[in-house]
Amino acid sequence: MNDTRARGALAQDYDARRARDWARLALVLAACSVFTVVAGAGSDGWLVLLTGVGGLSLAGAGLWWALAHRGWPRLLGALLALLVPLGVLGLYASSGLWVVAVCAIGLWTAALASARAALRSVRRPHGKRRRRGRKTPPPSKPVFIMNPRSGGGKVERFDLARRAEALGARVILIAPDGTTDPEAEARRALAEGADLLGVAGGDGTQALVAAVAAEHDVPFVVITAGTRNHFAMDLGLDRTDPVTSLEALTDGVEFRIDLGDVDGRAFVNTVSFGAYAEIVQSPEYRDAKAFTALDLLPDLLMGDAGATLGVRADATHLHAPQAVLVSNNPYARADPFGGGRRPRLDSGKLGVIGIKVEGAAQAAEVVLRGERAGGITSVKSTRVEVTADRPHIPVAVDGEALVLPVPVVCTLRPGALRVRVPRRRPGATYSPPNVDWRRIVRLALDRPVGDLGEADE
Repeated sequence: MNDTRARGALAQDYDARRARDWARLALVLAACSVFTVVAGAGSDGWLVLLTGVGGLSLAGAGLWWALAHRGWPRLLGALLALLVPLGVLGLYASSGLWVVAVCAIGLWTAALASARAALRSVRRPHGKRRRRGRKTPPPSKPVFIMNPRSGGGKVERFDLARRAEALGARVILIAPDGTTDPEAEARRALAEGADLLGVAGGDGTQALVAAVAAEHDVPFVVITAGTRNHFAMDLGLDRTDPVTSLEALTDGVEFRIDLGDVDGRAFVNTVSFGAYAEIVQSPEYRDAKAFTALDLLPDLLMGDAGATLGVRADATHLHAPQAVLVSNNPYARADPFGGGRRPRLDSGKLGVIGIKVEGAAQAAEVVLRGERAGGITSVKSTRVEVTADRPHIPVAVDGEALVLPVPVVCTLRPGALRVRVPRRRPGATYSPPNVDWRRIVRLALDRPVGDLGEADE
């Protein structure tokens, strides 16, 4: 025991020294980037900096006009968002400052990479970084529910049904006409003696069957046969080859993760409110996503359509956000569209990201400051309550379009789901948060910055 603690202490000390070194390198590179601009451009150095910042601001404002308006304002906004960055680059080239700009950008990119390496070095204590799981005996009566249409037909393309049956599993195929109820099939399978439930399908189907598995405390297996496989990605599975997911039956390990709950319905990834939830309700969305979004966004962003929301996330209150994303465990970065990574799936906390951008100036701030902009709120919570100025609101649960009565309450069931995964799998790579230079300075000075989470592998 003492040897283990000693090794852990040495590992933590090594990580602390590595984080300090990376942080100091990041600060040096950032200083070199600024010095390159000021010294390399001479008296025009600050003009170069201001031109770059101004160009980004104008591009952000143009993007807002393109999304929030129609007709000529949209066209002009799109042209501004496209042409201003090109104009800035042209100015640098014509003035002979392009070499200075390229060097400065290269140094700044290296500074950001070093800063992220520093943050990556101070995640969870060394012994807890990799979730290896608990070795358990193979199931005797596994049942898989497979959606042949999911992921563009991956079930058939990878011959998943036959491969699963060859490993002793019973396979239930979801009918193309949508008459198959995955939840009912899962309950029937358990009543007939199944000791493991698995799904090859989208995250919405995963959530329905996962809820049944959690209710009966049986292992759950994810096969990466969906389109995006967000849940599988954060479990560390191989999204490029669904066949490898079946190794969980013969050479698998188990661990427990949290399961989200929205008004009694389980979710494994996210619950969306506001603009995105309104858009996915449109019948045209499935066949013309971009066109439908551009058609509906102006009214939604300007408040002429959709419900006015109120959000209470523990002690945090949001009034009239345009979009809200509640996630089963927080994302490493505040991405309102849920395109990031979740470092953990067992923190016992919901992630809440709200966005409220009311004009071109705020849009420019978002472009410049990212998740630290005033229009973006990112918090952790144990309970989220969403109210509105109408009795029912659109809600997107793991991408599925629903309409629910208000208030809509999101909670978490900590450790509710037993997940079985292949022992050998790629793992979920650690995704550090956006760079906070105050943290980097503290690291460089050997001051603690707090835990930044761990990779859920």
